[in-house]
Amino acid sequence: MTGATGRVGGRVARRLAAAGVPQRLAVRDPGRAPDLPGATAVRCAYGEPGAAAALEGAEVLFMVSASESPDRLDRHRAFVDDAARAGVRHVVYLSFFGAAPDAVFTLARDHWATEQHLRGSGLSCTFLRDNLYADFMPALVGEDGVIRGPAGEGRAAVVAQDDIADAATAVLLRPDAHAGRTYDLTGPHALTMAEVAAVLSRASGRTVTYRPETVEEAYRSRASYGAPDWQVDAWVSTYTAIAAGQLDGVSDDMRRLTGHAATPLADVVSAP
Repeated sequence: MTGATGRVGGRVARRLAAAGVPQRLAVRDPGRAPDLPGATAVRCAYGEPGAAAALEGAEVLFMVSASESPDRLDRHRAFVDDAARAGVRHVVYLSFFGAAPDAVFTLARDHWATEQHLRGSGLSCTFLRDNLYADFMPALVGEDGVIRGPAGEGRAAVVAQDDIADAATAVLLRPDAHAGRTYDLTGPHALTMAEVAAVLSRASGRTVTYRPETVEEAYRSRASYGAPDWQVDAWVSTYTAIAAGQLDGVSDDMRRLTGHAATPLADVVSAP
């Protein structure tokens, strides 16, 4: 298990523990790992010495993406190679919806390249391609109650992190049944940013609106953060990918994997 200190990985780890599955939590800081029955924490960082040793004896690996950085793809490839050397049999990789070499969203290209490296590694694989996190939609709202970005009238089928964890757990409990498969994990509706704003307004009781930006305006409005160019490109291309229709489309894979319908955005942002 990687990512056990994160939002999705932590959810998956807790579900596996509840199912009585023994697991090894491969984390950068074992002191931050959740205390779960049947789980042991080991230090493991993508692309750093010792990763292969931390994975030895594990048959199935749940691989979440590394933290965003210019060298993330290099670290992914090194970690996949470490997993192969360690004797891991099957990798379940948390990828991204529409992962492709020419994806508008820049980080989706990294996910595609990671998938390709996994395919060439000799490891059995399953790819879970999730859409944008529904849980993250409130964070898009500025202090003035406005969502700004060049998404136009495009749509995104935002998906709940709890649903992603349910789907990942279902695959991890029966990995052989999902070998070689790619699943699109989406919410039940593809929403425009204006529709997202309306949902957030009803849930929060404050007025939230969406104000489209041009691409040039988007870069200017984010320049004040002092982030590196690659990071700003990722932020802006999240919206331009929506405008291009690359996050549109609702899949039934969630129901097929979990047995339950995907959770609407309104229910995610209204949860206590």
